Amino acid sequence: MRVWTSWSRACERRRLARSLLISPMNGDKWRLTLFCGTRSRFVFLFLAVLCGPTAVSQAHPLAPSLLELTEVADGVVDVRWKVPALRVRGSEVHPEFPASCKELVPPVGSPEGEAIVLRWQIDCGVAGLAGEEVGVRGLGAGSNDALLRVALSDGRVFQHVLRSEQPIWRIPETGRPQSVFSGYLRLGFDHILEGLDHLMFVLGLLFLATRPLVLVETITSFTIGHSVTLALASLGIAQVPSRPVEVLIAISILVLALELARGPAARPTLLRRFPWGMAFLFGLLHGLGFAGALAEIGLPPDDLPLALLSFNLGIEAGQLAFVACILVAGFLLRPILRRRPQWVDMLPAYGIGCLSVYWILQRLLGA
Repeated sequence: MRVWTSWSRACERRRLARSLLISPMNGDKWRLTLFCGTRSRFVFLFLAVLCGPTAVSQAHPLAPSLLELTEVADGVVDVRWKVPALRVRGSEVHPEFPASCKELVPPVGSPEGEAIVLRWQIDCGVAGLAGEEVGVRGLGAGSNDALLRVALSDGRVFQHVLRSEQPIWRIPETGRPQSVFSGYLRLGFDHILEGLDHLMFVLGLLFLATRPLVLVETITSFTIGHSVTLALASLGIAQVPSRPVEVLIAISILVLALELARGPAARPTLLRRFPWGMAFLFGLLHGLGFAGALAEIGLPPDDLPLALLSFNLGIEAGQLAFVACILVAGFLLRPILRRRPQWVDMLPAYGIGCLSVYWILQRLLGA
């Protein structure tokens, strides 16, 4: 009889533990209403992102190609063509010059980080490049944008972002700072939306900080954190190797996933009590990752503050767009997800955690 009673009590304790693990926290009237009292309202949206055909491969987006043209003298132009070493199969991009330009020195290639750099010289005649059209052919769905940087012999410098819909650009007569601003704004926006690891961290913050005020504080802290290190690293004040940074970014996502897996009924840790502090500290890491991507692109020396500011604003715009989409989708899906199995509450934590472990191993092994 005692054995049966002890076994029954043990079973009851296990059932209670399971219910505490997966049951949402009730009675908190200040919880964000669109979550409907549980973080699992967004699970289907999370799975849609996770199951995309290129979800894992886009954890670290490919940097755009870079075409640098520098006039040296009498129409002679030094060409520097930088393309990612890892390219999507079938994507062949190549620079295009005016018909008047002739090759003087054949291209010589060398590896540079995760890219291949080709250097050669062309002769575009006495008139040079002013008023001519240059660009990159082959931009499309299988390749990212290309950044064009032109330095004329009279000291004028131009910068422009080439895209599949506008792969050719005419070099203007005067400099236009607004082209630098709009170009780097778009690059920052695209980078955050193509970086699945950064988006998964932001998604985890949404699940962790469900109260409106805490959510605003947490996202703001993350923004401040990565803005600080992005500026310091881009200006050369803080120099950290990219590979350890990428590994630590993946570890930060794992730490967040482990905290989510504990559930709201568990004893609150410092991470759950002060999510804004965790967001700020881990934001410092993510800012170094953004700086690494910006280093691959390069910054114009004459417009460095403007380019840095616009790139950071682009990141913030993309981040806010992602958060807004998640919140709106959660609100719209609320009636559909009222009746759900309770075990799905833990799926976001497990999904984010599995992805983070994959990224850790991938970056440690250099895959």
